[in-house]
Amino acid sequence: MSRTVHHDGPLIIGGGLAGLSAALEAGPRKTLVVTPAPLLQACSSAWAQGGVAAALSAGDAPALHAADTAAAGAGLVETGATEVLTGDGRATVEWLASLGAPFDRDAAGGFAVSLEAAHSRARVARVGGDGAGRAILSALIAAVRAAPHIEVWEDGRLRGLIRDASGRVRGVLIERGVPGSGRMVEVLAPAVVLATGGAGGLFARTTTPVALLGEGMALAYGAGAEILDPEFVQFHPTAIDVGLDPMPLATEALRGEGARLVDGGGRFLLGEAADADLQPRDVVARAVHAARADGGGAFLDCRTAIGDRLPEEFPAVFAACMRAGLDPRETPIPVAAAAHYHMGGIAAGPDGRTSLPGLFAVGECAATGVHGANRLASNSLLEAAAFGRRTGRAAALETSATGATLPVRTVPDLSPEALQTLRETMSRDVGVVRDAAGLAGALEVMARLEAAAPGALPLVAARLIAEAALARRESRGGHFRSDYPAAAPVAEHARLRAQLQAAKPSAPVERAA
Repeated sequence: MSRTVHHDGPLIIGGGLAGLSAALEAGPRKTLVVTPAPLLQACSSAWAQGGVAAALSAGDAPALHAADTAAAGAGLVETGATEVLTGDGRATVEWLASLGAPFDRDAAGGFAVSLEAAHSRARVARVGGDGAGRAILSALIAAVRAAPHIEVWEDGRLRGLIRDASGRVRGVLIERGVPGSGRMVEVLAPAVVLATGGAGGLFARTTTPVALLGEGMALAYGAGAEILDPEFVQFHPTAIDVGLDPMPLATEALRGEGARLVDGGGRFLLGEAADADLQPRDVVARAVHAARADGGGAFLDCRTAIGDRLPEEFPAVFAACMRAGLDPRETPIPVAAAAHYHMGGIAAGPDGRTSLPGLFAVGECAATGVHGANRLASNSLLEAAAFGRRTGRAAALETSATGATLPVRTVPDLSPEALQTLRETMSRDVGVVRDAAGLAGALEVMARLEAAAPGALPLVAARLIAEAALARRESRGGHFRSDYPAAAPVAEHARLRAQLQAAKPSAPVERAA
C-alpha cells in the first residue's frame, strides 16, 4: 500500500541539467526534485564533452545559429522554438557562469568558443576542453543544495503518472529505496515536470548511461500524451570502441581541432578536404558504420593535429584511452557509431508544456522541435538549461487541482537477460542503418519479450521508436532506411498518441500526516 504526500509546488523528476535548471527557476515556490541516484550520477548531462552552443562572438548572431540548427535538422526543425532557443543563448551561458560554471575564457576575458560539425561559426563554449557537462552540472548542484526552496529525494524511481478523469496529470507514483522492494509513495502536485533523460540505454552500443531507457516517454505515452518523432535517434560517430558499456565518447571537438577519421589502412573515410569530417553527424556516423561493416575498421587519428596537447586540452578522452591501454598520441583511436541522443520524445513547447494539463517535459525526454531530424552539435546543453529555466517558471504558476484520481497500474520490469536481448536487437535492427525486414524482426522480438513482461517501460519506448521508424518510408537526418534512401518531397512529423480506455476514479486520497 502506498503513502500519499501532497506537495504544493512543482514536482521535478530528474536531476540533470534540465531538471535542476527548472528547479532553480521555480523559486520561491517550493520545489521537489526526485532522482533515482545521487545527483551527478546516471545522467547524460554530466557526460557531455562538447559544451554549450550559443552566439557569443562578434561575428555571430542568434539568426545564424538558428539557420545552422535548421539546416542540420533536415526539414523538421520548428522555427518558433528554435528562435527562442538561439535567442536565449548568450543569457543562458551567462546565467550558468554566474552559478559558477567555469567556462574557458579567451585573453580578453570573454567566452572561448570552438567549432563543431555543421556550425558555420565557432560558437561552442567549453570547459577544460572536454569537461563541460560535469563542470556545469556540478555548479548547478551546488546552487540547488543551497537553495532553500528545493528539496531533493535521491532514491526515487518513477513508477507511474497519476491522473484524474479529465486527463490532467495530478502527481506521480515513486518507489523509494531498493528498486523492486522499495516503498511506494504517491506524490500529488500541481505540476509534474519530466526531466528523465533519453533512451540511449535501449541500445547495446551507447555513449549514455545505460539506465536511460526512455521510461519517461513510455509513461507519458501511456497517460495519453502526444509523442513526437520518436524514430529520430542520433548516433555519435566517434564512440571509443574498447569493449566498454557504455562506450566512452571522443568529442566532436577533436575533429574541430583537425583530428581525422581514417580506416585501418590510413585512408580518409570522408575525403581529403580539411572540413570533410565536420559534416552533420548522421553523414559521419554512416561513414563510420560502413567502414566497420566492410571490415576496414574506423579510427580517429589525433596524432598530427593535436598530439601532445591531448592530455591538457582533452583530458577526458585522453584518460579514457589510457585506461584502455591506448595512447592516442601514438595510435589512432578505434571508434564506432553509438546511440547518443534522442531527438524524439514527449511533444513539448519551450516552456515544457505537453498535450496533457499538469504535465511538463524538458531536456532529452522532450521533443520541442529544435533538433528536428538531426541535432546540431552542442545544442542539447543549451536546450536543457534555456528551456529548463522557462519550464521551471511556467510550472511554478500552476495551482493544485481537487477531486478523485484514477488508480495507477504499475508494470513489471524486464529481466536483465530480456533487457540485453532488447539492447542487442535495437543496435542491430533499429540502429544507424535500418530497413523494413530488420525493423519488422525487431518488433517480433519485442512482442515475445512483452509476453513475459506486459507493459514493461523499456519495451514501450523501444516499440515507439521501431514502429515510427518502420512507418517513415524515407531517409531523413538520423533516420536512414537502406530500402528508402531518399528523402520524401515534404518533411512531415510523426505524432503518436495512445488510445486510452475509460477508467473509473478512485476514492479521493487522504492527506498524509
